[in-house]
Amino acid sequence: MVCTGGDETYGRFVERPFATILEEKLDRRCLNLGSLFCGVEALCNDAGLFKLLNMAELCILQAPGVLSQTNHFYRVHPRRNDRVLTPTSDLIELYPELDFTDVHFVHHLMSSLQSHQDARFEVVVDELRHNWVRKISDLLHRLEVPVILLGLRVLQHKDGDRQNESTVVTPEMFEAVRPLCADFIEVSVPVSGQSDALEDMLFGTLQQPMAEHMIGPAAHKAIADALLGPIRRQI
Repeated sequence: MVCTGGDETYGRFVERPFATILEEKLDRRCLNLGSLFCGVEALCNDAGLFKLLNMAELCILQAPGVLSQTNHFYRVHPRRNDRVLTPTSDLIELYPELDFTDVHFVHHLMSSLQSHQDARFEVVVDELRHNWVRKISDLLHRLEVPVILLGLRVLQHKDGDRQNESTVVTPEMFEAVRPLCADFIEVSVPVSGQSDALEDMLFGTLQQPMAEHMIGPAAHKAIADALLGPIRRQI
């Protein structure tokens, strides 16, 4: 069995990521192939990763975010998918008044675009959503093993209502790729800065601001518990 995905699957700043907890609870080898800054682009273009995934009995795939992909409007780094390499001519033509020189991260880029609050932003969002469905569908078609798709919603705020809906995977997007999966589950967990988990995490003094935006041990346990039933139905 193998788990793959981004920062949360990797388990940054925690001793026992959910893949480790699953291995203990199921008494079954569970390989953690989570990777920092991994998004759509890194998942879809790693031939070595596909080889390992297709050797597994079962794959748990954390659904990547919407922003971390090369598209008609910008290109991202092939490995660090949170980084913008360059805007395309389409984006420059769409936003001629913006200077993209100092924009290096996808969240910064989207904040800059959204600040204009006009119809152009929806054009970009629609492209990202359609591109995500196309690329994830292609990824799932290439996998020869049963896939449990994990829709992980990481809540940066306690009420959960202040999330930027334009940057999350929508129910319609999940519905579009659901037929290609053996199962699909959604789990919502808070970041450690919005819970009591920070004191249970492993980080240096200067890393605390980053750790506050990552999920803690309790969240990893909740994810593992949610996955147990779907996994047992497949193995």
